[in-house]
Amino acid sequence: MTLININDFESAAREKLTQMAYDYYSSGAHDEITLRDNCDAYKRIFLKYRVLVDVSKRDLSTEVLGHKISMPVMIAPTAFHKMAHTDGEVAVAKAASAADTIMILSTLSNSDVEDVVKATSNPVWFQLYVYKDREVTKDLIRRAENAGCKAIVLTVDAPVLGTRERDVRNKFNLPKGITVKNLTPARKENLPEIEDSGLSAYVQKFLDPSLSWKDIEWLKSITALPVLVKGIACKEDALLSVQHGVNGIVVSNHGGRQLDTCRATIDVLPEIADAVQGKIEILIDGGIRRGTDVLKAVALGAKAVLVGRPVIWGLAVDGENGVSSVLEILRRELDLAMALSGCNSVEKITKELIV
Repeated sequence: MTLININDFESAAREKLTQMAYDYYSSGAHDEITLRDNCDAYKRIFLKYRVLVDVSKRDLSTEVLGHKISMPVMIAPTAFHKMAHTDGEVAVAKAASAADTIMILSTLSNSDVEDVVKATSNPVWFQLYVYKDREVTKDLIRRAENAGCKAIVLTVDAPVLGTRERDVRNKFNLPKGITVKNLTPARKENLPEIEDSGLSAYVQKFLDPSLSWKDIEWLKSITALPVLVKGIACKEDALLSVQHGVNGIVVSNHGGRQLDTCRATIDVLPEIADAVQGKIEILIDGGIRRGTDVLKAVALGAKAVLVGRPVIWGLAVDGENGVSSVLEILRRELDLAMALSGCNSVEKITKELIV
């Protein structure tokens, strides 16, 4: 079977993954309404294209936090890559380098942050969960800094873990030999073995549900790296992010995996962009499966999109090469969408494109 789009890669990945692994990667919270709507919301947005524009040459590049990348597509932080492929996050980093884009590495990585950073010539950002033991958190940040990570992406939408019923039914846990690698020094590398989701138990046991806006100041006081806040889903919290001096936000509902029936991220984006008015950079994740989705997100105010599950599908199918193929599909589709919309550069993608 020739794999020509992201959905093809998901179908092929499903054949390769165990049921537990596929369900972990693909599932959402409760009835998975938000999970589905993250994708469906893009289908409700229509484009107003322009003609007789010279699009013989097109520039897909953009800048995020001052770093130029080849297209407004970055790799979202997702956990446990070695369930998909033995090379795990290192393979993804190599694909990010080949695509000339940025990878965000999850706290719950199965690979050492040092190995991931060494595998790419492009920036790696570190996604951070705050542990109840703040010294563990500080050590994680120092390790990310020393490894060469270029930003900290603080996830704020998981004070507790949303109920992912497929994980509960499967009694989700990591396969033998796969651990939360960067937490080995803190002896927090294994998920509890329980009659439920092991990840849910891990979050409940170790992560700090008391996190609040005051902790943004604390985080900024212990790192010189740029700080982004991931999990913003309304204009009020976007404005608070500006007030607290973060460098950027990620409009995200955790891929529909936390609070079910919250709004799709692309539906939230316009109000956030209008409120922020360019004061900080906006990224978005959730439901991006086509180049036209990237075009719509940029038109509505995002600097770039983050893709998560599509990267996992590529990784499961063919490791580094599979991830590269997924990123190239999105690049080709975005390039085509720009040409057919009358946009010869990312700067020309504006709200005027949206009906």
